[in-house]
Amino acid sequence: MDEMDEELKCPVCGSFFREPIILPCSHNICLACARNILVQTPDAESPQSSRASGSGVSDYDYLDLDKMSLYSEADSGYGSYGGFVSAPTTPCQKSPNGVRVFPPAVPQPPPQHHLLQHPGSLPPIPRNSCITCPQCHRSLILDDRGLRGFPKNRVLEGVVDRYQQSKAAALKCQLCEKSPKEATVMCEQCDVFYCDPCRLRCHPPRGPLAKHRLVPPAQGRISRRTSPRKISTCTEHELENLSMYCVQCKMPVCYQCLEEGKHGTHEVKALGAMWKLHKGQLSQALNILSDRATEAKEFLVQLRNMVQHIQENGVEFEACLVAQCDALIDALNRRKAQLLSRVNNEHEHKLKVVRDQISHCTVKLRQTTGLMEYCLEVIKENDPSGFLQISDALIRRVHMTEGQWGKGTLTPRMTSDFDLTLDSSPLLQTIHQLDFVQMKVPAAPMLQLEECCTQNNSATLSWKQPPLSTIAVEGYILELDDGNGGQFREVYVGTETMCTVDGLHFNSTYKSRVKAYNDSGVGQYSKTLVMQTSETGLPPCDIPTLATVAWFTFDPASAHPDIIFSNDNLTVTCNSYDDRVVMGNCSFSRGVHYWEMTVDRYDNHPDPAFGVACGDVLKDVMLGKDDKAWAMYVDNNRSWFMHNNSHTNRTDGGIGKGSTVGVLLDFTRGILIFLINDEQQGPVAFEALEGQYFPAISLNRNVQVTLHTGLPIPDFYTPGEADPTGSVC
Repeated sequence: MDEMDEELKCPVCGSFFREPIILPCSHNICLACARNILVQTPDAESPQSSRASGSGVSDYDYLDLDKMSLYSEADSGYGSYGGFVSAPTTPCQKSPNGVRVFPPAVPQPPPQHHLLQHPGSLPPIPRNSCITCPQCHRSLILDDRGLRGFPKNRVLEGVVDRYQQSKAAALKCQLCEKSPKEATVMCEQCDVFYCDPCRLRCHPPRGPLAKHRLVPPAQGRISRRTSPRKISTCTEHELENLSMYCVQCKMPVCYQCLEEGKHGTHEVKALGAMWKLHKGQLSQALNILSDRATEAKEFLVQLRNMVQHIQENGVEFEACLVAQCDALIDALNRRKAQLLSRVNNEHEHKLKVVRDQISHCTVKLRQTTGLMEYCLEVIKENDPSGFLQISDALIRRVHMTEGQWGKGTLTPRMTSDFDLTLDSSPLLQTIHQLDFVQMKVPAAPMLQLEECCTQNNSATLSWKQPPLSTIAVEGYILELDDGNGGQFREVYVGTETMCTVDGLHFNSTYKSRVKAYNDSGVGQYSKTLVMQTSETGLPPCDIPTLATVAWFTFDPASAHPDIIFSNDNLTVTCNSYDDRVVMGNCSFSRGVHYWEMTVDRYDNHPDPAFGVACGDVLKDVMLGKDDKAWAMYVDNNRSWFMHNNSHTNRTDGGIGKGSTVGVLLDFTRGILIFLINDEQQGPVAFEALEGQYFPAISLNRNVQVTLHTGLPIPDFYTPGEADPTGSVC
């Protein structure tokens, strides 16, 4: 019950309520505290029409806070009547609960003036007094009854009493202004607990008070508990008990209020019935609030668990970070050892080369010096014949030796500098750029159902990341099943959050899901969305069972730029003399489909081509020139079928202005048939068709046609048998 303390404490004094009264704003305040925060207003600004009446909330005329503000907007700590220039400002204070309150503006009478006054009675309230709720700051002017016009909250008083009793704490004096002292006596008549100083000051044992019975506080508590419940009386008619409830004013009233007061024309109900009704409503509201409190407790448990998990994950992550950095340091140390080994090898190699050159030069120098000394001694000889016998050989040896000291011999074979430069800048830059990357896979995307839809045999899906997700996403993977409960397959991989999938089966149910991915991996799937493609558009009696009716138009997005569109993309022509291809915005892969095109303009005997094509058909040649289209091209006299530039089945009968060309595509048999003016043109044009095809036409500037879709198949044609699984037979 400790959580209930704040509900039972006055917003002004911060102590438990004593004789609480109910303000019109439904907030409570101690009766003594209400007197302390009264403010007297100027007489000229308090008309009788704005006086407060304790008979109901509607009686109170709240002051216009725009004209009369008791609290500054900047919360400066001072309040003033904005409408009164001469009114002095009154500094406001803060109660123990943090609510701003006003000190008494009216001087309190000396204590000796009311020593003999009954503690429960109230001295007169000055005229034109104003009170402001310390919680909601709504202000009102009191009427002649003053604070007696406010109803007492006996329920709150009883709850406070029971709460204090349950605490079994020492009873405090109810008249101490600051830090209440422990009560020593209780007056049974006044129903007030006194400490010794307050008893001597406010309840002297003389006069009428001498007859009051004073008992110990514990006995007084028991007498309070066993005393019968006080019956509430009307604030306007103090001798009348409250027995009815005014529905309009939402307050208890007495019979005299109904007969004489303003409640006579209001709807009233029995007090007991409304008491039970409001108790039931409060119980229901409490049940809902209890559920919220339970959810809040579970949420707090979740948050506390998160605190523990954060601490554990922090320790684990720190250990992982230290391990990763240690691994980098170990790798750097290993690389350091490798580089030092290379430096040592280079060092040894240079020393070896220089030492070998020193040894070699030393030997040669010794030989050269010996030869020089020998030649000098020979020169000293005076025997000409003997000298000439060896002089030629000595001269050759000297020249040979001198030649051995030729170019490069006295040049060092190795420099003292090391030709190794360590390029550490990329590694330092990498170390400086070393940072945390996303180490988790993305969360499951959320499908935006309001933007997901199907049209004909196309499905558009839209998704987004959860609002609180901060994990980086590189792309998404959209998957659909085969429309027959089969396995999912990828239909889109990319960064977009919206995708339209064309070429689905008509009248089929598809399941779709999407997941996100990043460098760390692939996240969880979103919830599975079930979509239904378009069904037959006409009543079953008008359309054979296997026929599928679809509505579509020509597609500007995939058409050749020379194509001209009009009539909501149902009519096309061309601004070029060459043939240009335009396709429909809907593709087919199953069922039986039929559409027609009327020739609105036909000049100079051109030969337009009608048929079906794959999505990657050539757009700048006649339909049927490549292997991506199956068509019939026709002039004013005859027609031919063409696929992959192969012309077959020349048939008499052409077209002109006003002619109608029909195209019948039957996937149950895998055939394509053409009609001119409701008559079949030639034999079956093409067979063994399976896959996904778009309606298509090629034409030049001499032809204009209009497309008609959503048509039933011709009466002469009977569709073939279809595979019950929905696949092509």
